Amino acid sequence: MHYDVIVVGAGSAGCALAARLAENPHRSVLLLEAGPDYPDLDRLPAELKYHSHEAASQAQAPHNWSFVNTPVSQQSRTAPTPRGKVVGGSSAINHMIFLRGMPEDFESWAALGNDAWSYSQVLPYFRALETDLDRHDDFHGTTGPIPVRRHPRATWHPWQEAFYQACLAADFPEDPDMNHPQATGVGALPLNNPHDIRMSTALAYLQPNRHRLNLSIRGNALVRRIVFDGTRATGVAVDSGGERFVLEADEIILCAGAVSSPHLLLLSGLGPAAHLRAHGIPVVRDVPGVGHNLRNHPSVGIRARAADGVVLDPEAPRNQVSLRCTAQGSAARNDLQITPTSTNPLYDTSREFRIGCRVELPVGAGRLSLASTDPHVQPIIAYDSLQEPHDRERLREAVRLAAALLRHTAFQGIIAARLAPTEPVLASDAALDAWLLQTAGNAHHTSGTCKMGPTSDPMAVVDQYGLVHGIQGLRVVEASIMPNVTRSNTNATTIMMAERVAAWLR
Repeated sequence: MHYDVIVVGAGSAGCALAARLAENPHRSVLLLEAGPDYPDLDRLPAELKYHSHEAASQAQAPHNWSFVNTPVSQQSRTAPTPRGKVVGGSSAINHMIFLRGMPEDFESWAALGNDAWSYSQVLPYFRALETDLDRHDDFHGTTGPIPVRRHPRATWHPWQEAFYQACLAADFPEDPDMNHPQATGVGALPLNNPHDIRMSTALAYLQPNRHRLNLSIRGNALVRRIVFDGTRATGVAVDSGGERFVLEADEIILCAGAVSSPHLLLLSGLGPAAHLRAHGIPVVRDVPGVGHNLRNHPSVGIRARAADGVVLDPEAPRNQVSLRCTAQGSAARNDLQITPTSTNPLYDTSREFRIGCRVELPVGAGRLSLASTDPHVQPIIAYDSLQEPHDRERLREAVRLAAALLRHTAFQGIIAARLAPTEPVLASDAALDAWLLQTAGNAHHTSGTCKMGPTSDPMAVVDQYGLVHGIQGLRVVEASIMPNVTRSNTNATTIMMAERVAAWLR
């Protein structure tokens, strides 16, 4: 079976890319996904469909790869790394926050030798992917597949409203549009869940294109490795339905995500040569950067007990409001994000409100490496979070700021007490660092493990068009090729990247 293009991984990038490529009726496109395919909304499980369901991203959930990180020596906590295992990928299990990367993020990519990814170059593709239901200007789209909306202030939960008032009282500016290039401060989050439906790329991109005879979608198909003829990728070896197939194509495009794409490259003989030989894998090409530059947002939650009489509605939105600000002395705008959430009584009976604190532009980076040559065994994911002093310093600041916001009178009658961190922990940098190292995890924004850059960068895995250096017929297109994680949730940017590459291929 021979195709023009095989796309591996039906996630945020894969669904968008396959749908766009199939718009050419003369190009045959095969989209492969290790998880199941639900071809219409009626057959979609509730935890994937509705915004109020958090079960989809919980550990061991049926549509979650349930990866876990390897803690460093100072940490004892093994934090989860949720990734979607279903057509729609992580866009089918995420929290539906549709924040774009900041202009400075893309300018930094361009400065590293990826001039096609400057902010002016990517803005048209952000506009192309969305229909913003609230904003109509030069920065927002009106005809794209992904609908974007914000909760009106009149509908905010009292907890979210109190957070908003506390931020304004602390002199943070109002942010009416968090996807504006100059946005900062506190405002309503952009979300891709109109009518409370999670609009994954499976629904937004694939569903309108399933009628195309040149687009084939295969769920429950695990790609074991890429097949090569010398240094040309010619196909993929796939397990499906208890059988093994080799499928051929003129071009292979990996969209399997920042965990599974580098994992698949390593299993296929592309990566650091010494690491491959140590596992007995024949080296197709020594690509030192595969698995390195592992990026994410270090994050931790401030916990507060809800006051008696406060209702935690299981149908209430998890995310409505957020604050973005710049750490003291930082040269990176909006390098902190602080977001109020609440526990869902269907899954958590603790009756807690929480404030998530994140470092949006961390200095530290980790590494992904092989644990086994068996593709069913997850790779070693070592984020090395908070090992850089500047990252700990900024997360300390975010935690103390969140604790200070909770003291505002707007929270009276909403919270009974802050549970963690305690006042003695907040009072000491050493004590707060220890608490962070034992408590913090990472956001669901893994990226950077196949970073793009010119051949002058020995750790660049792909060029700015996604082509793997030194290999023909093989691209990587999703968050793994980001040189650095964006100061945002990564879903919107990942879809934009697929739109950008699809335009080149068209």
